[in-house]
Amino acid sequence: MDGRVRVRTGRPPDAAGLVRLAGQVEQWFGPMVGEPGFHAAVERQLACGQALVAVGEAGLLGGLLVGRRPPVCHLHWLVVDAAARGLGIGRALVAEALARCPAEVRTVEVVTFGADHPGATAGGARVFYERLGFSPAEPAAPGPEGGSRQVYRRELRPDGSTTPLGHK
Repeated sequence: MDGRVRVRTGRPPDAAGLVRLAGQVEQWFGPMVGEPGFHAAVERQLACGQALVAVGEAGLLGGLLVGRRPPVCHLHWLVVDAAARGLGIGRALVAEALARCPAEVRTVEVVTFGADHPGATAGGARVFYERLGFSPAEPAAPGPEGGSRQVYRRELRPDGSTTPLGHK
């Protein structure tokens, strides 16, 4: 990742940038940009400090909405600008989220595309999470566009570190 990109806690003024990025992935997730409920959810996450953003010279390059309810941390929505994908921004956002997990968090979960969803291959989400130490778990409810979803889970070490079990 470029050293000029930094990950920080999202702030309310970042909402417009996150909604712009949402427009780039609506084909996989269903309508978001025109949905008041989506805007409200993004604004709530930003207001309570539960969002991370990656910012570079070109502005907002990515974002991640996080929910921390020990003993589980939920990664709710990860998006990286199409022009910046493959540069390590998604990895940096997830790493920062894991680093900020309270000590009592033992499991991190994300709901991503099911194996038969077009976004699973085109977006590479399943491979992305597997490379970060997440494992496929149970199926999840379909997405708003009707596509399949699956929970991916990463167990944290008993000492609260983010090193996955079985890795050094």
